[in-house]
Formats: sequence, structure tokens, C-alpha cells
Amino acid sequence: MAKNTHFFSIAIAALLCASLGLGGCAHAAAKLPETKGPAKKEAPKENISKFDAARRFSQVLDLVERNYVKDLSQGELINAAVKGMLQGLDPHSTFMNADEYKEMQETTSGEFFGVGIEISMENGQVVVVTPIEDTPAFRAGLQPGDIILSIDGQHAQELSLQEVVSRIRGPKGTEVELAVLHSNAKTPQTVRIKRDAIPLISVKTKPLGDGYYWVRLTRFSERTTEELKEAIKQAAQESKDNGGIKGIILDLRNNPGGLLDQAVNVSDTFLSQGKIVSIKGRDEKSERIYSARRQADDVDVPMVVLINAGSASASEIVAGALRDQKRALILGERSFGKGSVQNIIPLADGSGLKLTVALYYTPNGSSIQAEGIVPDLEVVFEPPRQDEKETPRVLLREADLSRHLENSKDKKAKGQEKKDEGKEQLAKDNQLRMGLQMVKSLPKIQEIKSGSDKQVN
Repeated sequence: MAKNTHFFSIAIAALLCASLGLGGCAHAAAKLPETKGPAKKEAPKENISKFDAARRFSQVLDLVERNYVKDLSQGELINAAVKGMLQGLDPHSTFMNADEYKEMQETTSGEFFGVGIEISMENGQVVVVTPIEDTPAFRAGLQPGDIILSIDGQHAQELSLQEVVSRIRGPKGTEVELAVLHSNAKTPQTVRIKRDAIPLISVKTKPLGDGYYWVRLTRFSERTTEELKEAIKQAAQESKDNGGIKGIILDLRNNPGGLLDQAVNVSDTFLSQGKIVSIKGRDEKSERIYSARRQADDVDVPMVVLINAGSASASEIVAGALRDQKRALILGERSFGKGSVQNIIPLADGSGLKLTVALYYTPNGSSIQAEGIVPDLEVVFEPPRQDEKETPRVLLREADLSRHLENSKDKKAKGQEKKDEGKEQLAKDNQLRMGLQMVKSLPKIQEIKSGSDKQVN
């Protein structure tokens, strides 16, 4: 209990703000010690004992409980204090009540309903990190960097990050109204999005011709590595008659991350040795290092990795490991820059904490926190021109009818359709086109480099 009371002292200002419904007040309170003058000095830390801190918290709690304009229970006030305390630490630490904790678990292990966006709290604003592919938010046009101003009329700044998540989620088929300020707009736009089941399939593949494959990872959930290995195995079988897989474009664009162990295992799929990532907490002696190990199903074909500003967390671990190990060429735009590690800590009453406990470092020892992964080859995405965008058409064929009679050529036709989808994507995605060109060139570049090294020696 003594350890907990020490933390409560940090939450006193947040307690008052959260209880009175003043979101963002904790940030303002943190700035009060600043004074005008030529030189700004950091305010000295208050020297207070754990006992005095606990007493002060108890006094404030009693004052608010007896004098606040609304009748609030002690439990509500303490929950508000805990939320305010964690909100004041960093954008990713948060307190979750029992329902919120259950929702968080469902995002990585079970089906859940919502609109399909990964969000973060930046400078008091709710920012879209990335929309998840093939979800209502993705189809509604939400983009990385968009700011969510309100949910169903309530200002987002009045809510904690977890409360925003809970309000955006809801039963399948219901609608949520979001006021969104797009990153390239000056005025907000109101968007009504119908909630749906969020797909948990995290790996998609499409052939690009001649043994080259586009492998798209949309998130890092519990089955991502398993799905990845299944997809690569299927691709190897498909291309067996033509010499097997010749190259892979691993697409991590707009992948918001997920589970650390899956990031490590995905990296390990393409590495046979060496460091993948290291994690350092407050005590540097507790550093933990994750390394690759040789496996029978290691994939060693040439690789290009695509990233952009929506590639965060676990995506950056994979991109950083493959870059530092000289295993893949990184192409695209600088990634999001979330280099912190959160532990999920369950509490006895069914609630939980998501607490930042460490920073992670790429194999060469660099932290990407707030910096991101800088691509080896920077290629800005160019959206298709207006006249090139596909016009949605509904075409009904016999194969689309339920209980249609199967044809012996069906399997071959489906394979051709998948191949055509890859070509269609190439036609409208300049980063993917450049990635394909580079992955085809990597063996020749390596050959030239090896010859040059031999001449120097």
C-alpha cells in the first residue's frame, strides 16, 4: 500500500480536474511553475514523504467528496484520480475499468465490433495512427494524422483515451458520429460510420508475377506469425513449378503494431541469427535482448519492406531489425516513432493498467522513440489521379450465386483472379511498384557489391 500511496501524490491535480470534468487540466497544471524571464529553470522536485503524500491525497479526496457540486462516490473519485495520474505520464499509459480491460483483450484474441482505427493521444488531441484495412473507418476515408474532435457530439478532449475507444466501439450495425479534422483540411468534417465486426485476419498475400509476392501485415495479433508462415507456405506451393518464391515485398504500411512477441517471431521468420530488439526499463541492468534463431522454415529470399507514417510499434521493431541486420531494403516514408513498451497488468477487481515500462532499441542500439524508422529509400506515396480511381460497380456472375455448381477449373480461375488483383494494386500504388523493381534488383546489386569488395581486398 505504501508504494501505491506514493503514486497517488502525482494525481492530486488530475483528481480535481477529472472529477470536475476538465479534460486536459492536468497538462495545464504541469505548466504552472514556469515563469517569465530570460532563463527558464526546471522546477525543483517537491521533497515529500510517502506519509505526507498519502495524507494530502486523503485531504483532497475528503474536500472534493464533501464540497463538490455533484454527489460522487469515493470509488468514482479514486478511479478518476488513477486515470488522471496515468494520463499525465505518457500517451500510452492508461487505467481500464473491467469492461474496458475486457475490450482490450478482445482486440488481440477475439472478435470485436467497432469502426477499425488505431488511435493515440497527442498533446491532448485524439489522433488517428492508422485505419485498419478493410474496416468501416478505412472505407470511410479516415487517414493517419486525422484528429477526432468529438464522438456523438461529445468533445474528445473531455475523455481519456480508453473512454474514446469505448465510445467509438459498439454493437454491430449501430452508427457512431465522428467530427474529424483531416490532416490536409482546415475545417472539420462530420462522418457517420456504421460499426461492424473488425476482421482479425492479419496477413494477406497477392502474387505480383514471376515468383514475387506482396505480403501485407495489417496488425500483430496472436496468430500473425502462424498466418504469415501459412501464407508463405502456400505461396511456395503456388510458385513451385516456376522456381519457387524469388522475392517478397513485406508491406507494413498503416500497421499500428500489436503484440511484442509477434513482432519478434515475424522478424525471426526472415532472420537466422543476430539481435532483433532489446528492451531497457528504468533499471538498465534489467535489459532484455531478443535474438533470432535458425529454423527449418526460415525465409531467405530477397526482401523489401514498405513503411509509412502509419507504421508503428511492432511494425517498427520488424523494420528496424531487418534494416540493421542488412536483411531487407526499407522503402517508403518515415514511420510513426512509437518506441515504448507497455505491460498489461490485471487488477483483482477485473480492471487493469496499461503501463509504459521500457523503451525498445533496434539491433544497432538506437531508440526510435519520437524519431521513427527512416527508410533506406524514401518514396512518397502518390495517390492515383481522380480519373484513375476505380468506379464501384456491382457485377453479378454465376460464381457469386449461392450453391452454384462447381467447375473443375474453379481453383485455377481463383488463382488467376488473385494474380490479377496484385497487378491492379501495382497499377495504383507507386511505392509497391518501386518495391517490386528494387526486390528484383537486389540480387544483382548484392553481386556487384560482393565483386567490388573482393577487388578492394
